[in-house]
Amino acid sequence: MKIIVDADACPVKEIIVNVATEAQVDVVMVCSYAHFLEPQDNVQIVQVDQEPQAADIAIINRTEKSDIIVTQDYGLAALVLGKGAYAISPRGKIYTEEKIDGMLAERHIQLKYRQSGGRTKGPTPHSEKDNRNFENNLKRLITTIKRQNSSDCNLGNWFKK
Repeated sequence: MKIIVDADACPVKEIIVNVATEAQVDVVMVCSYAHFLEPQDNVQIVQVDQEPQAADIAIINRTEKSDIIVTQDYGLAALVLGKGAYAISPRGKIYTEEKIDGMLAERHIQLKYRQSGGRTKGPTPHSEKDNRNFENNLKRLITTIKRQNSSDCNLGNWFKK
């Protein structure tokens, strides 16, 4: 397990590093060359060019089963869920297979509405409540994945499969 971050506009990078350090989980921050990230212990920085979707492709290529992806992008979340990874937004919303199709459909409907001249509200500003929600849910997700991974390695579970 590792945490991979869509880091260009991620407001919770510091929280991610702190939680990951405490949980002994490696972090990969993916960002474009236009953004500078300070090197840190246990954090690999991957810089990509500024082409559209370059960061998403780098993230998808590095994603393995049981990884945690931090992103605001529903499309990227859907792709990593399909690879057996987990996805969480910087506000702490955990994306699930059951809800991602509806979220993508809603995004498409809003895009069509805006293209036809309609206006939609943007997201509310990121808050301290969002930070707490993110930190709590990231910790829960790490704990859940570690439990699942340790139970998969338990010999008793191998015989039940």
